[in-house]
Parts: sequence; C-alpha cells; structure tokens
Amino acid sequence: MFRAFRILVLLFVLLSVAVGTWRAKRDATDWVAPLDVALYPINGDDSGIARGYAATAREDLFAPIESFMTKEAARYGVRTAYGNAVRIHLAPAVHARPPAPPNKGNVVAVMWWSLKLRYWAWRHDSYQGVRPQVRIFVQFYDPATNRSLPHSLGLEKGMIGVVNAFASARYAGSNNVVITHELLHTLGATDKYDPRTSFPRHPDGYAQPQRDPLHPQDNAEIMGGRIPIDAVRATIPEGLDQVVVGPKTAAEINWRN
Repeated sequence: MFRAFRILVLLFVLLSVAVGTWRAKRDATDWVAPLDVALYPINGDDSGIARGYAATAREDLFAPIESFMTKEAARYGVRTAYGNAVRIHLAPAVHARPPAPPNKGNVVAVMWWSLKLRYWAWRHDSYQGVRPQVRIFVQFYDPATNRSLPHSLGLEKGMIGVVNAFASARYAGSNNVVITHELLHTLGATDKYDPRTSFPRHPDGYAQPQRDPLHPQDNAEIMGGRIPIDAVRATIPEGLDQVVVGPKTAAEINWRN
C-alpha cells in the first residue's frame, strides 16, 4: 500500500513538472510580451583573465542580441506589446561551474545529467531582477590559452543554456552569435548543420538558399552556424550583423506557421 502511494506521489510530481515545462514553453513563445533572458557570467578556466571578464561584464555587451531578435522577429511580422522581442538581463557572476555533459552517454545518462543541470541552475540562480524565462550560463575562457572551446548547449526542457565563450571584447560579436544560437535551442529551434563537419545543411541551414550561384553566401542562418563560402568551406560569423533567422527556425520558435 505504501509503495503504491509513493509511486502515485512520484507520478504526480512528474506530471506537475511536465505541465509546468509545457506552460513555460507556451508562454515564452507566444511573443505577446518580450522574452526575459538572464545571462550568468562564469569563470570557465580558473584564469585571472576569465575571472576579471566575468566579474566586470557589462549588459551593453549583449545588447546586440536584443536588437537582432527584435529585427528578425519584425521580418516575420512579430511585434510584442513592449517593442523588444527579447530583453537581456545580466546577473551577478556565478562562482561555480555547471555539471559537464556525459561524453557520448546513453539516454539515461543524458536524462540524469539534464536533471542535475536543472538542479544546479536552481541552486546558483542569484539574479534578483525580473523572473527570467530563459537562463543562459556563460562560461568565459582566456583566449590566450584556449584556442578552441567545448561545445555549447541549450536545453528546451528547463529552458537553460550553457555557453562557452572567449573572455575578450574582441570576441563579443561571435560570443553573441553562440549565445543567440543556444537561446533559440531553449525555445525549440533545431540545429541545421551536419554534426560531423559543422557545415550548414542546404536549404534550411543557408541564409539565402535560393541564391544562384549558391556560393558564396553573404550571411549565416543562426542555427546553421556558419557562412558557406563554397561547397566545402564555411566561416564563423563575427557578429549578429552577419546572421539571419531562416523560415524553418522561425516556424520552430512560433514566429510563423
């Protein structure tokens, strides 16, 4: 009898979490009001450079994300009641790093890691402003000692992102591209590049899929990630002024049917 009661309670909790997740996603992508996104700087490599950058990061560094999302939303006829499609809020630096994702883990390992990440995010959420709908934890690394960075990620369940970025104003533009990419993952957008090569998939991963000749492209599709130069080469955009939201991505985040 007691075991059946425990199972019933567990099912109720799981159902409550599922309903809460569904409601949060629905409210986040109805685009009636701006989407509130909190960014949490983290020292990703224990270096003095990253520590200083995370501690002194300014909100205006991330303002291009607001401008980009609002401009692209307007292209699809989406205008919120308060102007901006997204509002970026900078939280205090977090002095802990999130749990690392499993290395090629199975489904159970990934699910367990996802739960651990959501619990970690709840424990380390010190932002005192407006309640964010999306939380992005940005781990900064010293570019002098890190030529490449671990893969960033965005979870639709829980609407949490973990971004790995360079601790330098020189990389602010490309950092914002990655942050926006992972932000859109939390809203349901899917990757539009080949995971083996990171090359954008045609047509959905191209900013101008109907262009003739097709290459070179002028811009990157945000979920395609790169600007195709020819059939095998693509470059990383230096900022959101070189990026667009394609029709399929727009549909995935409820900007179009």
